[in-house]
Amino acid sequence: MIKAILTGHSKGLGLGIARALLERGHAVLGISRSQCDALELQYPTLLQQISLDLASSASLDWLESSRDLNDFIANTTQLLLINNAGLVSPIGPLGSQATLDISRSVQLNVTVPLAMSALLTQKMQSHQKLRILHVSSGAAQSAYPGWSVYCATKAALDMHAKTVQQDQSPNVAICSLAPGVIDTGMQTQIRETDELLFPNKQRFIELKNTNSLSSPETTGEQLVHYLLSPNFGKLAVDDLRAH
Repeated sequence: MIKAILTGHSKGLGLGIARALLERGHAVLGISRSQCDALELQYPTLLQQISLDLASSASLDWLESSRDLNDFIANTTQLLLINNAGLVSPIGPLGSQATLDISRSVQLNVTVPLAMSALLTQKMQSHQKLRILHVSSGAAQSAYPGWSVYCATKAALDMHAKTVQQDQSPNVAICSLAPGVIDTGMQTQIRETDELLFPNKQRFIELKNTNSLSSPETTGEQLVHYLLSPNFGKLAVDDLRAH
């Protein structure tokens, strides 16, 4: 049986990923600040939800001792971890960045994916296999003015995947995957940012106006197909748009 642990499952790309997994009959444990009641009504036996602010430093201590997490990963041969939750803020040059915003972004974008990857590797049994997918970004490879924190945190995920792959941990496969530009709340936030804080704002407005953004549902389906493919993990860093 395949089971998936998915962060940020209640909206945007995370919701698209959750639907794609559930439609295939795979159990999902969603971890997010908010829950998706409609999805739980549709898949009452397959979807479990934990309401948790992963941007809080206390969240990982809670998860490490969580009975819900331990019970979920039992009785499965293939476990999936999809580190999807993320923040694009703070947006702007150094002088405009609040220290609390930086701390929350690093916690959610970097600390949680790295810690969850280690935690599940330690909890899994010898007969179980783990696939880890970090939802990365093209911003991991390209610097954008105003996105120093976002670019740095996504680059950290790429390097983490490269290094874990070299560790050759038994029964663990990993990939940091850029999913493309998706029509989510994060894109709305980017378009509403002051151009003084994010000079590339107009480019993202044009992407929306020209219908160049992919839908969360389509991207979620493509991402799950990639995650379940027999070649998963051969490339530590990849771009979904190349497939």
